[in-house]
Amino acid sequence: MAVGAIVVVVAVLGVAGPASSASTTTAAAAPPTIDWGACTDPTLQQAGAVCGLLSVPLDYAHPTGTRIQLAVSMVRHTTPDSQYQGIMLVNPGGPGGSGLVYSFLGQFVPNNAGDAYDWIGFDPRGVGASAPSLTCDPDYFGPDRPDYQPSTPALLDTWLSRTASYAAACKAQGAALLPHMSTLDSARDMDSIRAALGQPQLNYYGFSYGTYLGQVYATLFPQRVRRMVLDSSVDPHEVWYQLGLQEDVAFETNIKLWFGWVAKYDSVYHLGSTEQAVEQLWYRERDALRGAPAGGVVGPDEFSDLFQIPGYDQSFWPSLADAFAGWVHNADAETLIGWYQAFDNPGDDNAFAVFNAVTCTDAPAPGNWSTWQADADRVSAVAPFFTWPSLWYSAPCLYWPAPPGRPTTVDGSRVAPALLVDEELDALTPFEDSLEVRRLFPRSVLLAEPGGTTHAGTLVGNACVDDTIAGYLATGALPPREPGDGPDALCDPLPQPLPDAAAPHTAAPGVAAPRVAGTLTEPNGRPLLLPRGE
Repeated sequence: MAVGAIVVVVAVLGVAGPASSASTTTAAAAPPTIDWGACTDPTLQQAGAVCGLLSVPLDYAHPTGTRIQLAVSMVRHTTPDSQYQGIMLVNPGGPGGSGLVYSFLGQFVPNNAGDAYDWIGFDPRGVGASAPSLTCDPDYFGPDRPDYQPSTPALLDTWLSRTASYAAACKAQGAALLPHMSTLDSARDMDSIRAALGQPQLNYYGFSYGTYLGQVYATLFPQRVRRMVLDSSVDPHEVWYQLGLQEDVAFETNIKLWFGWVAKYDSVYHLGSTEQAVEQLWYRERDALRGAPAGGVVGPDEFSDLFQIPGYDQSFWPSLADAFAGWVHNADAETLIGWYQAFDNPGDDNAFAVFNAVTCTDAPAPGNWSTWQADADRVSAVAPFFTWPSLWYSAPCLYWPAPPGRPTTVDGSRVAPALLVDEELDALTPFEDSLEVRRLFPRSVLLAEPGGTTHAGTLVGNACVDDTIAGYLATGALPPREPGDGPDALCDPLPQPLPDAAAPHTAAPGVAAPRVAGTLTEPNGRPLLLPRGE
């Protein structure tokens, strides 16, 4: 839905909205409430969730002014009320990720330890079913895009023009919303949800960007945090430009690990018997798509995007190896197209728009292109896989129409003990970020998975990790905090996957990536968390 002005839509969830839906209202003495009704999403329906809309101020500095609405879902506790442990808000990351479906996350907590909570999913402001929902150019990720690698002055000019035009489109579509899209705004929205539910405190489960949102909330409202799980933490001192450069280098390590895994199973995939051979083949195939996209759709950019998935989550290593081998051996374009469509979601730029709306206003980025290019040239020399795709994803900040703020000075010293979890080779939020967050939250405990490569990988079947989370949610118990810089406890990561049983070149073409509620899913059915905002 294009946002030409601040508008309120009360029918997006098929439920009644709050009593007032005018663009300007007078704040009531009591907090607004949520008028719960049926959810339209099948996953939420199956989980027994209810859905509703909450009216919040567009600008918390002017609480009696324009109001917007947040889409909220809830799966109520199933224990006796005497065992009730409160509300558990969940954010899946991004920024820009839709969190509405995550009220069903409690079912993945072992030992029924999630049953004592009301699990609250919500679409942050500007996202998904919240109103207004920010969109600027729905076809921005449509195929076949110009090559990410600006190998000629013309290509560079094309990308700079595209990003400038995108920022201008966001101004045209959502000028009133853009100055109020920071993480500070979303943290205050979380507290509005807490107040609307009549709870003195909240519990929180955040993934990736959601860890930063949790840190900011805990800094603003330390006494209102009861328990908090932060999976794959963001260093608040690095938001967002510097974090992007660190990700580029870390991602290079992980994609090479996947190339090496494919080579290990050369008898299955026949793509090369060494990491270097598979890597070289991948780049040759990408480059061959210039001017001749697979199926007329997947050019080098689309190819680069869909093969980012193995860098996020090792459970997808076999599926993407199948897709790569199917293309090389059988010219199976249909499967590539399915993965590209699942990852880039062409025709819907909401996640991308919100990603930039948040990151460009949370903190300043360099204001001149020469700095961006110098950094990209330096980093891409050692990390070519991710650097330029990542840069162009963030480049609208060069032209963003809303002014940047200053990053929140995160202070977790007054916050109840939190559980931090991270895998040592997490590419999107490097492990050092979790060590820094542990320092900022001196009562927290960091559970690490040495050698693990998956990002935001809790509650996916690692018994050591998930049982620790379950114990914390059940009783508040944590492993002891150890002296020094951490980590405090260790779990082995899940073992690397084995190839799928069927030979990839015999698989039926056109099998799209698995999805639930519009999201790529883990093998256990939990949505894959894509920190790019996808």
